[in-house]
Amino acid sequence: MYPEGRVQTNLRKGVLEWCALAVIQGGDIYGRDLARRLTSLGLLASEGSLYPLLSRLRESGWVQTHWAESASGPPRRYYRLTEAGRDAVAGFERTWREIAASVDEALDTRGKNHA
Repeated sequence: MYPEGRVQTNLRKGVLEWCALAVIQGGDIYGRDLARRLTSLGLLASEGSLYPLLSRLRESGWVQTHWAESASGPPRRYYRLTEAGRDAVAGFERTWREIAASVDEALDTRGKNHA
């Protein structure tokens, strides 16, 4: 039987970091709003897994943070891409498109005999 859940989990884990960077590239974003966006895209299963990932992205120099006052509570930490983060997203996008094209081609040619 096809292990759909396991395949989806592994694919999500593999792309979550890159998709988080891509969403952050759209502009400064509060962590909880980022979690909601990634969840709505079907990429984040648990908000608790996002914050360790954001810490790693900060440590890598791909995102920076700043605090801003909130009208509805304590100050919020916002995330923004650095130049290195923008370069990382661009590199991932190129790689993703190449891999996706290869996977699509493999799926399109299944069952066809090649000489």
